Amino acid sequence: MRRAVSIFLVIMLAACSRSTAADAKPQATPAPAPASAPPAAQSTPPPAAAQLQPPAVKPVPPQLPEIVARVNAETITGVELEKAVKALEGRAGGPVPADQRDRVFRGVLDEMIGYKLLVQEAKARKIAVPDADIEAQIAQIRSQFPNQQQFDQALAAQKMTIQDVRDDARSEMSVEKLVEGEIAAKTAVKPEAVMDFYQKNQDKFQQGPRVRASHILISVPQNADAATKQQARTKAETILKDLKGGKDFAAAAKENSQDPGSAVNGGDLGFFEKGQMVPPFEQAAFALNAGDMSDLVETQFGYQIIKVAEKQTQRVVPLDEAKAQIEQYLGQQNRQAETQAFVDALKAKAKIEILI
Repeated sequence: MRRAVSIFLVIMLAACSRSTAADAKPQATPAPAPASAPPAAQSTPPPAAAQLQPPAVKPVPPQLPEIVARVNAETITGVELEKAVKALEGRAGGPVPADQRDRVFRGVLDEMIGYKLLVQEAKARKIAVPDADIEAQIAQIRSQFPNQQQFDQALAAQKMTIQDVRDDARSEMSVEKLVEGEIAAKTAVKPEAVMDFYQKNQDKFQQGPRVRASHILISVPQNADAATKQQARTKAETILKDLKGGKDFAAAAKENSQDPGSAVNGGDLGFFEKGQMVPPFEQAAFALNAGDMSDLVETQFGYQIIKVAEKQTQRVVPLDEAKAQIEQYLGQQNRQAETQAFVDALKAKAKIEILI
């Protein structure tokens, strides 16, 4: 089947993660960050014994057989399952813990079965994907590589051809259209649900004091000698002098800052709370009033000039600010639930044989 990419589509679409250990598998839809977005919905925790002793899982043999499952007579091979787990490990940044192997393998196999059912259903409904959409997807994938040669090498390493990539893209996009058509009308988030979530999770919307600041960085390499440090300091002092003389801060940041992530935005770092920046930077920023600019601040990255645009005291994030992210989060929850229900319905009428 050669579908490492396809397996992760079903992780995103179907969220078939009920039997996969959370510590060994990346979450399909991560809970948004605290304060600025809602956490996972609260639920009654299981008894402590259930947390310590998850349900037993049938062992997976050390050597997988040639065929591990059949889905409406279509096979899933041991090689495909191994490859999907390896792709999952790469995404998670480490190997599956030995004591979680059975649970993870069976969870991934369940996802593969769900995905195969979705592909079969899309074919049965004759869901078409325009060739232009396929080629656009191929171009997007290719753009992630520095050049055509490295793209070709990556294909060769995966023992894939460009036609394999096209076939996979067609399957994935047809599944996306199938799922979207099936669940779109069922996933709308009602205003009262947003309000209810906000009111029941007030503690999650507490926000500490924060500032919005811009900066100009003149970087100093680690272990730089005294001459290099002095050269950087002299440049930073010249920029500071120009700023004190009236030069626009954003323009100076675009011209001089060596922080590529913020320089294009005139040095703007957005809002940040205490604990998010290195101590010297944080201390200087929080000591300034809105509209004020610092002198040179030396940090581990070099010499920085900071300008504070806005300061906020500790507060509860108002509903107007949180609304869009709550809607997004609840919408994701609805999509997961409805997609899972759709996959479960396909499983109920399918002939599925698990051979391990």
